[in-house]
Amino acid sequence: MRNKLMTLALASFITVGAVAQDDLIESLNSNHSVAAKEGFQFKPIIMLESTSVKNQGSSGTCWSYSGNSFLESEMIREGKEPVDISEIYTARCVYIEKAKNYVRMHGSLNWGDGGALHDVTNIYKKYGALPQEVYSGLNYGTDYNKFGEMQAALKGMLDGIVQNKNGKLTPNWIDAFTAVLDSYLGQVPEEFEYKGKTYTPKSFAKEVVGLDANDYLELTCIPDEPAYTNVFLSVPDNWSFDYAYNVKMDDLTATIDNALEEGYTVGWATDVSEKSFSWKNGVAFVPEREYSEMTPKERATLFSAPKPEREITPKMRQEAFDNYTTTDDHGMQIVGLAKDQNGKEYYIVKNSWGESNDYKGYLYVTKDYVKFKTTALLVNKDAIPKKIYKS
Repeated sequence: MRNKLMTLALASFITVGAVAQDDLIESLNSNHSVAAKEGFQFKPIIMLESTSVKNQGSSGTCWSYSGNSFLESEMIREGKEPVDISEIYTARCVYIEKAKNYVRMHGSLNWGDGGALHDVTNIYKKYGALPQEVYSGLNYGTDYNKFGEMQAALKGMLDGIVQNKNGKLTPNWIDAFTAVLDSYLGQVPEEFEYKGKTYTPKSFAKEVVGLDANDYLELTCIPDEPAYTNVFLSVPDNWSFDYAYNVKMDDLTATIDNALEEGYTVGWATDVSEKSFSWKNGVAFVPEREYSEMTPKERATLFSAPKPEREITPKMRQEAFDNYTTTDDHGMQIVGLAKDQNGKEYYIVKNSWGESNDYKGYLYVTKDYVKFKTTALLVNKDAIPKKIYKS
């Protein structure tokens, strides 16, 4: 996120990352009201510090942008000077690990840019981190990420390897795969200089970023699975087959509220395909009626002012997940809490689509939307209420 302390002018995203950002933004921008910013009046209640809003370009790497933005906020919370962590270094390491599983699974694994929030902490723990100034991933003349050709080349290569024409895989295939990544994203330095000192990716993570990957936990809510146990995170881009801590629906917002009150931001994986999610307007909520049942006037004024919301139930949430009307589209970062003119609470969310919307890269999301559409949260364990998680 996806992207900390912004000025109070703020008040005045299949599985995470699998949708091309520019296509998704175009579809989301088509559903908006020009009067939305005048119709909503937001007052921040909590606004936690975060680094600047980023732009993931034409790549499905929102999970890396939001996850690393979350880590940057954790640095700020701990009193460190935040580092602009290279999101594409994290993504590159994921592609290597995902390629291994893709081949081991004979190609029966989702391939593409997409990933999950846990990938960020897993990669940080295994590979370390690089600063953006050392590894931008812009290795062939573009000013922003554009991964379509690269991913087509990588998948074609992997599919050829899976076909196993030699009858036995050579030990060279992963080196050849990595060489393609080098061509598109640039080689990873074994050592580099940062502020007058020499680091490796692992020593940089340990000495400069200075966070412990074991401090973080991924939460999910699958109502038909046992609560307060670890369950398989059943989304297509969970290529690493990770488990998440399953909580009840109301625990999602209880955890976020507690985290924000205690000074912790939250990584948020969610569905953004709803007509009531408007990137242009910077607002997401759950209208009382389905979009298909609305009149033309109701559709045209969907974002003209705050509207009543449907009551969300665990059954609704489970059905939406099972029917694919909730999919793991996008990852962002929750950095604050606000109220509208009617006193209704919204989370302030930092995105990674640049500053192209009404709130310069941020949006306001109701708690009902979060209860309904969240697929996972990434949180510091200390931010979770004790009655929800006991370490």
